[in-house]
Amino acid sequence: MKDVSNMPVLLVDDDTQVLHSASIVLRSSGLVHVLTVDDSRSVMPLLAERDIGALLLDLTMPHLSGHALLEQVTEDHPDIPVIVMTATNDLQTAVQCMQDGAVDYLVKPVEENRLVSSVKRALEIRMLRAEVLSLKERLLTDTPHQREAFAEIITQSKEMFAIFRYIEAVAPSPQPVLITGETGTGKELVARALHRLSARPGELVTVNVAGLDDTLFSDTLFGHTRGAFTGADQVRDGLMTSTAEGTLFLDEIGDLSVSSQVKLLRLLQDGTFYPVGADRPRQSRARVVCATNCDITRSVSAGTFRKDVYYRLRTHHLHLPPLRARTGDLSLLINHFVDKAARVLGKPVPTVPLALYQLLKTYSFPGNVRELEGLIFDAVACHEGAILALQSFKEAIGSKSDLAATQQPEEPSTRLIAWSPDRLPTLKEAEDALIAEALSRADGNQGVAAGLLGVSRQALNKRLRRRDQPELSEPSE
Repeated sequence: MKDVSNMPVLLVDDDTQVLHSASIVLRSSGLVHVLTVDDSRSVMPLLAERDIGALLLDLTMPHLSGHALLEQVTEDHPDIPVIVMTATNDLQTAVQCMQDGAVDYLVKPVEENRLVSSVKRALEIRMLRAEVLSLKERLLTDTPHQREAFAEIITQSKEMFAIFRYIEAVAPSPQPVLITGETGTGKELVARALHRLSARPGELVTVNVAGLDDTLFSDTLFGHTRGAFTGADQVRDGLMTSTAEGTLFLDEIGDLSVSSQVKLLRLLQDGTFYPVGADRPRQSRARVVCATNCDITRSVSAGTFRKDVYYRLRTHHLHLPPLRARTGDLSLLINHFVDKAARVLGKPVPTVPLALYQLLKTYSFPGNVRELEGLIFDAVACHEGAILALQSFKEAIGSKSDLAATQQPEEPSTRLIAWSPDRLPTLKEAEDALIAEALSRADGNQGVAAGLLGVSRQALNKRLRRRDQPELSEPSE
């Protein structure tokens, strides 16, 4: 991945005095790599030769206007964030620039802190874009698995890459595969990848067995003969026959009744099955893949799932990690689902604010990747501006926080203070500890931290000032 921190900031303006003053402000704030250009015609050749971290652009320039240059940069170098800095204080112009790809719009004269914060935020965007590009390159070149087989699974997780390599190893095997993991972790996507890599001549046939009683399970999978039961006036081939030499994917296998498990065991042992009403067995050449979000070992211990079926199924076993265990994938998944939602809904792709990544990192996602996709589709469907709003995410996470807590209890943080039976923490100690924990979970974003604490950002700022400047604290009573 390119080192964005060493990439220069490029200032483009025909006013050399503006260039000089702006560069001094940026350098004094620690952004030492600053380039200045006073002729807009030389910008594109420069971008072709050098990597630029962010571009600060005036609109009104001779030869090549800032509007035209903005369009060229966003088309030829979409990874470079562009900040427009102009004397034109017009709302319509600002909106048009944002629609054309600018990440910020500054009106001259710009307050120094505003200029520095805007440029630093643009560099953070550049870094995120560079990370996404790097991860895509790693997915294509640095991993041993076949890219096309796993195209549906968006990840940079080393644990997921190890699972991919295991899938490649067991894909040619005719033995059954058991896929476990919480709901929404992508078990069906893994089953599809496994089938694609197996190169089996038949199709992948999926059945959710959770809602099937024993009779319906047998009829669905194995079929029936004519006259097998009332209403069976013709022969029915079950899914085992239609699957042929393909893959039969049985989802929610942990909910299968014990009587149906016995019939599945026969199929797993010798590849034979009996259609309902038949006296002679039929042979199946299909490969069986099963999935469950249940703790199947606990079901075996409780006697609700047969040991012999379990050990037959887990000849090859894949366990998919929950999303909270692979938070490094969040930025990839968020950008992927935002693009997908915008395309499906026929809307322009909104800009994802950095605060969204930090907000979602604080959430445990009991519904995992499927829940994340649903949250993003809802947000994109409701959004109207150029930047994706956080409100729908905050409301959804707030309404589900109790459920998430019951499904996935978290260990107490080591950062929170502890107390002994002999001494309780003071209110100030408890407040300071809670603020520190919230800021840590929010990666320093005060807006997100305030939301976690249930206070306004202004209230949090006030408490931070009191903490950092004790002389401002109210006198104790």
